[in-house]
Order: sequence, then structure tokens, then C-alpha cells
Amino acid sequence: MKGCDTFLMSIISDNTSLIQFCHRLSKSAYITVDTEFIREKTYWPKLCLVQLANESEAKAIDVLAEGINLDPLLELMTNSNVLKVFHAARQDLEIFFNLTKKVPYPFFDTQIAAMVCGFGDSVSYEALVRGILDTDMDKSSQFTDWSVRPLTSKQINYAIGDVTHLLPIYKWLTTKINANNRYEWLEEEIAKLSDKKLYLAVPEEAWRRIKTRKTTPRFLALLRELAAWRELEAQKRDLPRSRI
Repeated sequence: MKGCDTFLMSIISDNTSLIQFCHRLSKSAYITVDTEFIREKTYWPKLCLVQLANESEAKAIDVLAEGINLDPLLELMTNSNVLKVFHAARQDLEIFFNLTKKVPYPFFDTQIAAMVCGFGDSVSYEALVRGILDTDMDKSSQFTDWSVRPLTSKQINYAIGDVTHLLPIYKWLTTKINANNRYEWLEEEIAKLSDKKLYLAVPEEAWRRIKTRKTTPRFLALLRELAAWRELEAQKRDLPRSRI
């Protein structure tokens, strides 16, 4: 099976095109979604690009374009009539949750589905493209700084390729899952990712991420207070917690 290579690909940087594109996609039963973001120097992920595709078109949305209004995109992410297909969805879901305080729904995660189909735990997107589509991904733009403008045609095509390949991968996986009657387990795992508590950065819970051998009540109480303070400071300054 080969990937999709007949799409009209482009980047959207104006509101009229974004409204029209999202309106067309809102009529699809399912769409594929991917994001490009940076987070090395910030607490909150900085969204730079969103790629979307259906069976007839695929485009990237320049979310950093001057004056761009993302409301049509965010409405599409919460449109209950459109299934959103991601690979390894958690970080993408977190980004949209931070923008809307809602988890995109309904959604499908091809990484979870691939596990159901015997690809192993946390299979990479590259491995699925190779294993299902029998093709290799172009990784030449893998380390792009997606916040730098203008983007080249090569970078845009690389980014959009992530959602065009995802369409046949999604169809292959769903066919396999239906044949093996494994949808119930898949839905249970997706339901876990739908819980908004996963994406709430609660300072009082930050201490749970810290590994420690000490478990005395006094030590744990101090740890909770310090971890909560650091988390709050990181959020307020928009810095990685490791820098506080």
C-alpha cells in the first residue's frame, strides 16, 4: 500500500482561507491531524503549525501568521461529527486543551490502534509508514525550528506528509481491528486520553513526578510545597520547570 501523493498541498495564513478550509473539512467523517511546536525554552508548548487532511485535500495552517484567528480550527477540533485521527495523540491533545480547555473529541490514536494490531508498545510513526505503506519518510526537515518564518516548500511538504500518510494508515488499522473485533479495548484506551485531568497542570500534584527514596511524612510535606512553588513559578514565567 502506498501513501497519498496526489493532494493539493499548501499553507494557509489568512482567515478567509482558514474558514473555508475548516468548513470543507467539517463535512468529512474523519480527518487526520498533526502539529508542529517548540517547547525547549518554555513551560507551555508554543504551537507553530497545524496540519490537516481529508481524502481530497491536505493543508498546513500557519498559526503564527499575523492576524490569524484560530476559532474555525478550534471549532473543528470539538466538532462531534468529525473524527480526528492523530498518531501518539497526547501532546497534540494537550496543545488543543490549553487553547480551549476542551479535549478534541471524538478522536482516534493510531499508536494505540497499532498496539492492538500487534506492532508493539509505543510504535513510532516512521515504523508504521514503513510497515503499512511500504515506504520511507523523508526526514531531512526533521529538526526544523518551526517558529522561524518563512517556511520553505520542502518544510511545508514534509509537515503535510505526516497527515497524508496517516489517512491510509488509519484505514488499514481500522480494517484490521474490525476483523479481529478489538474495538472495545481500543475505546477503553482512548477514553483514558479523553480525561481532561491528564492535561491540567496542577501545582499541588507536581511532587508526584519527582523520584525520591525518602518517604518520611516531613520530607514528603516539604517536597510537595517546594514542587508546587516551582510549578507555579514555571507557569507564571513560562519557563521549563528545570530552569526554576
